Amino acid sequence: MTLPDDLRHDVRTLWDYHDMGHDLRPADIGIGLGSHDLGVATCAAELFHAGMFPRIVFTGANAPTTVERFPRGEAVHYREHALELGVPEDAVLVEPEARNTGENIAFTRELLESRGIEVESVILISRPYQQRRAYATCKKLWPEVDVICASRPLPLDDYVGSIGDADRVINMLVGDTQRITVYAERGFAVQQDMPSSVAEAYDRLAQAGFSERLV
Repeated sequence: MTLPDDLRHDVRTLWDYHDMGHDLRPADIGIGLGSHDLGVATCAAELFHAGMFPRIVFTGANAPTTVERFPRGEAVHYREHALELGVPEDAVLVEPEARNTGENIAFTRELLESRGIEVESVILISRPYQQRRAYATCKKLWPEVDVICASRPLPLDDYVGSIGDADRVINMLVGDTQRITVYAERGFAVQQDMPSSVAEAYDRLAQAGFSERLV
């Protein structure tokens, strides 16, 4: 599944905007944010093996888009995948209740505090186009931690191929772009700058019918 040529420029504009471009450095904890994309768990396992953190929390219940693929919950399936990739059982915690990014952050923080695990730095592992929203949410709800964002380092076309559905990826990109502004206005996240080129690409894609994920 490939991107239509007439949409490629606008899709890439949004894709590049959501990539925070953070340089990875070791952190106290890795947090894998639940979604339909099992690549999040793959990335978390790879970073664990690279020594980026000593422990992973996978967080996520289900959404309508994930319940069929992950019937026991996103975080549970992520954990199983990470164990298959060689992450030790005692290095993985599961937060199975969160149903949105705000709950991912808040419930993970509560879980770690309940275990007496002190955290000053985190690596948030997400889908590539969720990085900016995850960062803005974490800065709002957990401002005292140093936060770095990470995703599988796949080029756009390779990522679309791994998902197998270009329309789904575009709809997600458009939805996440809208949420950068809307969630800041609602107090769910900190404000993020949005260049005019990004806003214009978003408008064109939304007007082209990629509106399934708009709030």
